[in-house]
Amino acid sequence: MKSRNPEWKSRLVPPDAVIQKIRPGMAIFLSTGVAEPRTMVRHLMKSKSANLEDLELIQLVSFGDAISLEALQSKNFRLKTFFSGWVSDRAIRQGQVDLIPSRFSRIARFISDQRIPLDAAIVQVSPPNDAGYCSLGISVDVAWEALERAAIKVGEINPQIPITFGDTFVPVFEFDDLILSEDPPIYFERWPVDPVMDQVGQNVAALIEDGACLAFSIGPLYEALATHLKSKRHLGIHSPFFTDPLMELMESGAVTNRRKESYRGKSLTSYAFGTPELMAWLDGNPLVEFQRIAKVFDPLIIGRNPKFVTVISAKKVDLYGRVALKTGKGNVATGPAEVMDFFHGAELSENGRTIFALASREGSGNANIVLTVREMPNAFDMFESVTTVVTEFGTAHLEGRTLRERAQALIEIAHPDDRADLVEQAKAARILYADQIFLKESGRLYPKDILVEQAFKDITVRFRPIKPSDEEGMRRLFYRFSDETNYSRYFHSLRSMPHSRMQEYVNVDWSKDMSIVGLTGEEGKGRIIAEGRYLRIPGSGDAELAFIVDEAYQGYGIGTFLYRLLIRLAKERGIEGFVADVLFTNLGMMKVFQKGDTPVHAQLEGGVYHLRIPFDPR
Repeated sequence: MKSRNPEWKSRLVPPDAVIQKIRPGMAIFLSTGVAEPRTMVRHLMKSKSANLEDLELIQLVSFGDAISLEALQSKNFRLKTFFSGWVSDRAIRQGQVDLIPSRFSRIARFISDQRIPLDAAIVQVSPPNDAGYCSLGISVDVAWEALERAAIKVGEINPQIPITFGDTFVPVFEFDDLILSEDPPIYFERWPVDPVMDQVGQNVAALIEDGACLAFSIGPLYEALATHLKSKRHLGIHSPFFTDPLMELMESGAVTNRRKESYRGKSLTSYAFGTPELMAWLDGNPLVEFQRIAKVFDPLIIGRNPKFVTVISAKKVDLYGRVALKTGKGNVATGPAEVMDFFHGAELSENGRTIFALASREGSGNANIVLTVREMPNAFDMFESVTTVVTEFGTAHLEGRTLRERAQALIEIAHPDDRADLVEQAKAARILYADQIFLKESGRLYPKDILVEQAFKDITVRFRPIKPSDEEGMRRLFYRFSDETNYSRYFHSLRSMPHSRMQEYVNVDWSKDMSIVGLTGEEGKGRIIAEGRYLRIPGSGDAELAFIVDEAYQGYGIGTFLYRLLIRLAKERGIEGFVADVLFTNLGMMKVFQKGDTPVHAQLEGGVYHLRIPFDPR
């Protein structure tokens, strides 16, 4: 509620009156983000006052247009920041801005214990309410710590910022001076979403379960992701930034915050970025809680929330799993230091995870999945902890995999036109075996739309097309076979399945063949328990059929389901029927064919049933 008491207006002074209090060498804190005190900063930059010499401006992130590179080229001001993105990125590289490397959760401590001394603090606030309290509005960050340490406290009152709840209320008498803002807050337009990023968002959303707690940032990825999360239930928000997509996600009913442990029932944040519509929605909204970054970025507080998921927009990912994060304008809190707190929070969370997401290619067409990012700026080099990478072509689960397996999984989600080169580069770097098979057209033809989940007794099995990265999973399935099962499948005693043989099996020519695997367990951590395939017979309308089910899961109906699925897929692709050879002793397999709802013509010869299964019995 805006103040009806006009007494505070009598305390207003012009910006020049504040400038006269500043002395050479002072360190001045400026509130961050869209709460930047634009009017006061603009007057500082334009002032010719002789006392404005050798001043340190300290700001967590600079988004505004008032602190220009031209102003920083003078010897009157020097900007210190904790964040290398947005407008300060180029200035840091040119030596015009000092970067203080730090995790965000520790910045408040640096100010409180005066390792970063402050002489003045200028923060943007709302007009005071009837009780005489101003709201920090849309940026809490370390404003409290700055106000507690600064000798000169200035409030820039902006009637256009919302009154928000949480640790945001400051008594108006705390300020030595008040000025009236002449500028609107910094607004951000909605980011456009192209079809590629929409698919990335859809793939990320598929990994997020009901009841998950999410951290967001700004950009096309998060616009797309929020759209695909609206069908979820009981999501929670613990995010450094609150945005228009999060507003819409809350309005959809997908966010209830009921499953959180920290600030249950509230969406927790420290900053808001967005449109005037978002600011109006936040005004007096009790469901969004603004807190200091010492709490919002604290990994221990983050980790108390079960199923915590932080989604990070990446620039490049290499075949080892190292990530290059974005730099420059549009980059908010995605530098290594900035993501670390939420990364560790996800690691502490029960069933938490971090997802790195990106398009497979830049807009210019350059590949985003590359051999190495070692020489790129803003690299997140903890590749041992990178577990999940998503592009529009799917998800690479990296946890527990060897470097070779990680490379295979990442190549599978690269742009199809980049995969052949990546395979050759990986061979040359000795990441992949020198004899690694790669079918160039398979990437484009991979039937990613085939994805089925089916419950059997006490388990759920996911069925999808096989991938080259399934080599190890298929190898393990082979070695779980008994000698009897092995003989029934291959018609001779096959004792080993080395890489040279198995890679031929998992690399499928999708133009004519089909292979479906069944997996149990959590996605990315499950194991293959079944596989079925058909191979087109040259010069014929038929295809040869074969499938196998892990002996521990036989009798569940998995084989019958897989058989019927393969029939449906074959019909859709113009195949007229199946043929198969089955040992007469393999009664279990014969029962599967009998339950397939399709007539089977069998001929016994030499102890082997030769089967033909026409799809059109006429």
